[in-house]
Amino acid sequence: MIETLADFQPLLVTGSIALALFCSILALGWPYLVRDPFTQRIQHLVGTGERDRPREKAPSSVVKKRLLLGSEPSKILAAIVARFNLARKLEDGATVDMLKSAGFRGRAPVITFLAMRLLMPFLILGVVAFYIFVVIKPDLPILAKLAIILVSGYLGHFAPAVYVKNRINKRQKSIRRTWPDALDLLLICVESGMSSEHAFRKVADEIGTQSKELAEELSLTTAELAFLPDRRSAYENLGKRTDLDSVKSVVSGLMQSEKYGTSLGTALRVLAQENRSMRMSEAERKAAALPPKLTVPMILFFLPVLFAVVITPAVIQIMNT
Repeated sequence: MIETLADFQPLLVTGSIALALFCSILALGWPYLVRDPFTQRIQHLVGTGERDRPREKAPSSVVKKRLLLGSEPSKILAAIVARFNLARKLEDGATVDMLKSAGFRGRAPVITFLAMRLLMPFLILGVVAFYIFVVIKPDLPILAKLAIILVSGYLGHFAPAVYVKNRINKRQKSIRRTWPDALDLLLICVESGMSSEHAFRKVADEIGTQSKELAEELSLTTAELAFLPDRRSAYENLGKRTDLDSVKSVVSGLMQSEKYGTSLGTALRVLAQENRSMRMSEAERKAAALPPKLTVPMILFFLPVLFAVVITPAVIQIMNT
């Protein structure tokens, strides 16, 4: 018996050391593995306090916008635009309107966009050429390699426009989701006796936690209502920048209320109800389109695994017999 215990003594010592080491590592890493609920609560309260005091903790969207409008473009990019006379493409105003819809305002984004449309084809052409001739070195004829490089350079011309379009889609999606809630807040502010300028400013301060893009647009509309001689222009600019039918319908209602002196609260109540109904209809449409979209993934990924699980035991039994 004593000899048996002596034989297991090294194993017990090794196991004890391993257990002690594991417990030490677990004790050191426990604060990182399991967060303290009290600490999470404190962080949540601090974050809530910062959101409740946007003017004290962080600059408003109007201040950020002023910084953006006051930024200067790069001298190199400005020289490229002036050298190749790229500013002539801004005569119709379509490029400026597109950049505004993406959230880029001022002279610097316009200069950057025009210069990148000229430089991006050469940059992509050089990168693709280096990757083909130096990195992968495919076994292809030289004409095929040159064709790939030229096509890549040609597609690089559209890369800045694709990036801006993507920004516009994301921005519109954020505004579309939050717009009904903003209308409800705007209705409450108007019915409480606020003017349209104060209502837009209050909604912009409150809606920033849900959609920074919408808060930025409403802040800019507030500034335009205060400085532009015609309030109609401020509303029209809001609809033009967002380029959303739901926003344009509200803008039309606001302009009619300003023109004919009708009740703004009644118009906002009807428009808010319509936008909530539209958002619910959009959610129902997406939910109805989900089963057809799941058909192909189920056929490709779920059914083969299910068949394998069901058939494999029978195949094993047949092979054993």
